[in-house]
Amino acid sequence: MKELSLHILDIVQNSLKAKATIVEIRINENLKNDRLTIEIKDNGKGMSQGLLEKATDPFVTTRKTRRVGLGLSLLKAAAQQCEGDLSIESVEGIGTRVYTTFQYSHIDRVPLGNMVDSLITLLIASEEEDSADPSNKSEDSAAFNYVYEHQINDQTFLFETKEIKKILGNTPINDVYVLDWIKNYLKENLERLVKT
Repeated sequence: MKELSLHILDIVQNSLKAKATIVEIRINENLKNDRLTIEIKDNGKGMSQGLLEKATDPFVTTRKTRRVGLGLSLLKAAAQQCEGDLSIESVEGIGTRVYTTFQYSHIDRVPLGNMVDSLITLLIASEEEDSADPSNKSEDSAAFNYVYEHQINDQTFLFETKEIKKILGNTPINDVYVLDWIKNYLKENLERLVKT
């Protein structure tokens, strides 16, 4: 994949399929230490020890539509090519954590990419997944929550959908006007973060 944001999109879509109600995406661009780290953590159904041991094998997947699962194996290869690595922790019934590191300045490191569009895509996907599966519903309208934290050196931007859903009340987060506001909000804050 040409952008790390597409890898993030792929991993979080797996979290949605695993019935996660909380997904945390944490990106740390530490220019001083020349490291880029990406952590994706969910509270989904997790993986068995057997599946966890084979999770980065490109010929192992839980999907029914294709026989290969390239997402994690490609991300691991990309990280290792850039003096980094990928680790996965998962416990059945508790959730999964994917942690990836890269040498920030490595010539072969692909760019982070468009995190704003990836986050908007994930917001739409999570709402569709939630409305398609009534068992995901709870009395709390903010049941599903994304936490997105992006840090560059000592500056941090934090975005959490739970807070927005509280303000929205009965208006869905995937309403076209809400998504447009969120997109602009994310764009402005991430641009400000890059400039600091």
